[in-house]
Amino acid sequence: MNDSDLLMLSTRIGAALKQTGSVITCAESCTGGWVAKVLTDVAGSSGWFERGFVTYSNQAKSEMLGVKASTLEQHGAVSDPVVLEMARGALAAAGADYAVAISGIAGPDGGTLEKPVGTVWFGFAGRHRTVFSQLMHFDGERDAVRRQAVHFALKTVIDTFL
Repeated sequence: MNDSDLLMLSTRIGAALKQTGSVITCAESCTGGWVAKVLTDVAGSSGWFERGFVTYSNQAKSEMLGVKASTLEQHGAVSDPVVLEMARGALAAAGADYAVAISGIAGPDGGTLEKPVGTVWFGFAGRHRTVFSQLMHFDGERDAVRRQAVHFALKTVIDTFL
């Protein structure tokens, strides 16, 4: 997958959101705003993209998205409970209809036996839909892991909500 694949997915998301008058937001950690970047690469995205949250630190996750300190301490930033709280927090803070949250270990450092490099958790929330999460394991170096995470997030938004 390359930049044109990501733009194609973003364009599909934008067209669907524009048609329904819906708005999306994102809360990103390991992708550092890449989802927001590819969504806003689409002309007219200001009509359906409200805002993005780059919450790289635990403090940012708590302050900006309302992730509980106890959740971070008990499960770690790269976990199911954290991405669910991130998605819910982004949805509420942005007043959006849909939210995607991403937290992972892109590498080259930071991996453990339990959570190796390439481990990425995703949280998805819809104002009128069930909130859910998904764990993925991606291969490759840092940029490859991040690119695959962005692709997976966009594809899942399309497949689930649009």
